[in-house]
Amino acid sequence: MDSLYHRRCFAGASGSGIIATSVSRGRSAGLALAFGVLSGSYTWAMLTASGLSALIRTYGQAIIVLKIAGACYLFWLAYNALRAAMQGDAQPSALRVPPTSSLKKLYLKGLGIHLTNPKAIFAWIMLASLGMPEGAPVGVTAAFIGGCMLIGLVIFCGFAIVFSLAPVHRAYLKSRRIIESLMAGFFAFAGFKLLTARL
Repeated sequence: MDSLYHRRCFAGASGSGIIATSVSRGRSAGLALAFGVLSGSYTWAMLTASGLSALIRTYGQAIIVLKIAGACYLFWLAYNALRAAMQGDAQPSALRVPPTSSLKKLYLKGLGIHLTNPKAIFAWIMLASLGMPEGAPVGVTAAFIGGCMLIGLVIFCGFAIVFSLAPVHRAYLKSRRIIESLMAGFFAFAGFKLLTARL
């Protein structure tokens, strides 16, 4: 069950964003984005455990607003990736550690990607119905959420570490414009799918 949630999430905008950031800007940047994603996941986990599913059933219109906001955020990411693809080839070394303010922005970017993704919410609601039934002891809930978060930590931080290795970075420099263009297309497609998906 835990792996099902993370397959749904890391296969989408979160995982792709971590990979692209790690390849282009290095390990610190990738980890900052990954911890933002994990923080967003933990937030939805705690809200779900606190009865979010019942709240969504009561105020169903709220999810539509979140859906539109998430799509707009993905379109904004697509625009930024397209701008990067159109820039010249001279780029700062991805292995250079970005300044603290940049790491903070990347953390907030990862947080925003996950908090504005309705699919992440519904994935947690689905898992809660299976692993955290109503009236479950606090220990069971804590163990379930902790297990999910541990798997997420390994997956997302693993992406940041592996894709920030020097050989991967060199390959990125050779085909930076192509990769950035693909990322722009992916984020635009993800935004479109989010707008048109039935949740």
